[in-house]
Amino acid sequence: MRVQKAPIAVKVNGYTCKDTTQVTPQDFYFQGLATAGAASNTSTGAIVIGATVEKLPGLNTLGLSMSRIDYAPNGLNPPHVHPRASEIIYVLEGQLYYVGFVTTAGKLVAKHINKGEVFVLPKGLLHFQKNVAKSAPASVIAAFDSQLPGTQSLVCSLFGALPEDILVKSFRFKPKQVKKIKSKYQPKK
Repeated sequence: MRVQKAPIAVKVNGYTCKDTTQVTPQDFYFQGLATAGAASNTSTGAIVIGATVEKLPGLNTLGLSMSRIDYAPNGLNPPHVHPRASEIIYVLEGQLYYVGFVTTAGKLVAKHINKGEVFVLPKGLLHFQKNVAKSAPASVIAAFDSQLPGTQSLVCSLFGALPEDILVKSFRFKPKQVKKIKSKYQPKK
């Protein structure tokens, strides 16, 4: 009796490649960017909806992904880094008073951008975006040169992970101040 071997899943970039006979249009389709997110329900007034390889399998090996970022009035996408991708943002609605990044030399490169304009954020550099309007929301589409750009939040990474003594010495804060800040950014379990 001959035993048939189970098919071996081939992974590329950490994600399984589908057998070509199993590919469907749904592997290449994502409707999640069509509708604005509830930015006013977040603590920062911004919400990011990603279209990465995790939600759109057809992106595997293509080196592309997108996000929609919606901002409540005065909303902020806090300082963060994409370790695996450069980003270009296009303003769909509203305006961003301050969109920018910090160079490795510590220089702030920032600009006010309006509907229809774009701004480039280089790979691995700390960056942020802020909606200027006090009463109007804003929305952008961000494109990345990676199927999974990764996001590392500066504040969450620092205050959620580093030991208190490191933070006290680095920021010259009092231990009590560090404890208070750290309590807001403990990692999810």
